[in-house]
Parts: sequence; C-alpha cells; structure tokens
Amino acid sequence: MGEPVYAKIAVVGCGLIGSSVVRAARESGVAGRIAVAETSPVARERIVALELADAVFEDAAEAVADADLVLFAVPVMSMETAARAAAPGLKPGVTITDVGSVKQHVAHALIAAVPDTAFVIPGHPIAGTEQSGPDAGFAELFQNRWTILTPQARDDAPYREAVARLSAFWSGIGARVEEMDAKHHDLVLAITSHLPHLIAYNIVGTAADLEGVAEAEVMKYSAGGFRDFTRIAASDPTMWRDVFLTNKDAVLEVLGRFTEDLQALSRAIRWGEGDKLFELFSRTREIRRGIVAMGQESAEPNFGRDRGKH
Repeated sequence: MGEPVYAKIAVVGCGLIGSSVVRAARESGVAGRIAVAETSPVARERIVALELADAVFEDAAEAVADADLVLFAVPVMSMETAARAAAPGLKPGVTITDVGSVKQHVAHALIAAVPDTAFVIPGHPIAGTEQSGPDAGFAELFQNRWTILTPQARDDAPYREAVARLSAFWSGIGARVEEMDAKHHDLVLAITSHLPHLIAYNIVGTAADLEGVAEAEVMKYSAGGFRDFTRIAASDPTMWRDVFLTNKDAVLEVLGRFTEDLQALSRAIRWGEGDKLFELFSRTREIRRGIVAMGQESAEPNFGRDRGKH
C-alpha cells in the first residue's frame, strides 16, 4: 500500500454502498482514518460489531470533523438534510461527494447545503446488489465497475485538483472512472438502470395480482427470467422511490419510447410477424454479447447473497 489519497474520510450512511466504500477504502489503503455517521442505532451497533470504521457517530457534524473527503450514501431525497446536518463540522477545502443514482437533483441539494469553501463533486458508482444494511457490503463491489463523476462547470485549479484526487480515490478501490455532464448522466441511467428497475417492480407486481395464477405457483414455477426480475424488484424501496421522483423527466422520456416500442412488439406478435421478432431478438442478443465482451457481466448478485447474510 502507498500513501493514502485522503488522511481521513467520513461516510454518512452505511448501507450496502456506504459499507462497501468503507471496506474497500480500508483494504486498499486509500484512506488513513475512516469515520461513519449513521442515524440508525441498530446499524451503528452492526458497524461497531463488524469493526468497519475507526469511529462511529450518530451526529454527522461530529463524524465529518477534520475529514478531507465526505461521502454521502443516503437516499437521494435525504441528501440535502444529511448535508445540512454535516455542514457545521466541515473544514474548508473538504471534498463533498455522494453515491446517488440521480445527479442533477443531488448536485443542487449538496451545493445548497454546504459552505462555499467545500468542493462539491457528485458521483455515482454503478454497482450494487439487492441487499441492504452494513452487513451487505463487500470490498470487491467496485472492482472493474464504472464510477461516474459529474463535476460542476468549473476550471479553477483547486477544484480540478479535487476532482483528480477523488478520481484517484475511486480508482484506488478498483473502479473505472469517467466524467459526465449531470443531465446526460440522468438520461443514460434512466435507460440503463431506472427503467429496468421500474419494469421489474411492475412485472413482479403484475404476477402477484394476476387472477387465475396463485402466488405460490408464481414462486414455485419461476423461470430464470422472472427470478432475475424478482432480484431487481427486491432492491431498497426507499432508494428507488427517491430515484423515480427526482429523475422523473428522464424516466418519463424513456418510458414513453419504451411504451411505443412495446406496442410495436405487441402488434408483431398479434399479426404473426416472425421476421420482425427475429430481427429484434438478434439485435438485442448482440448487445448482450457486447456487454459481456466489455467485462460488464456482473457477479454482484452472488457477492451480495454470499456476503450479505452474516
């Protein structure tokens, strides 16, 4: 291990992603000291029992004192409240980031909540499982996964240095880092993550409500495709409620396009247009092969199930 990227980091919120950051930072040596702020007394007990951090606090302002990096790992709609709670303890020049799946909303929330002396650099590690809580995290979660940073439109040297340092932190725990405009991020994630989750929640709900098919039959005879949907639909309901409410414009845009394509597919089935079905299925198969070729086929669900049940 070389010199740590940050002498002290503070993680506010210690669920799956927060606890994985803590574990990865500890194992990689990118952080000298690690403090955690967590409002749940049950979660704080687990953090202490698992020896995840050097110090654990209920009060965010205490946790962030003297921290060089503060990372907020709370639901998107809780970001501003958490940041305001931490603000009194922030030192000048601290880097503020997050792990939320929506970036425009978070950027506005963090900038509004923290002092002007802080460097706000929103971020999003594209990694996760359906598990939640401090026990669910694991250090390997970010290995070979993308973390997207959405810096402000600033080119002053101190801010760009802070961006480079944060990029080094994520690289140090195994992630591949890319910068992106916040609005573009929200549109990209609406199609690659948010819409698939919405479809999963809906199809599992439809199956549960379908007349003539018992819930026990749905569970007993679930084929691989439906099981994959149920895994996604088991994701944290608070987090995903917040995602859809704070990224509603992009989600509704891609949902409209998806609905049009679904209607076209329905017509092809109705009129027996097998050539159209075959063409679509062949094209989507190639996309899947491309994802595998790029190394983005994920073992995350297995990691989560194996390591999230302590």
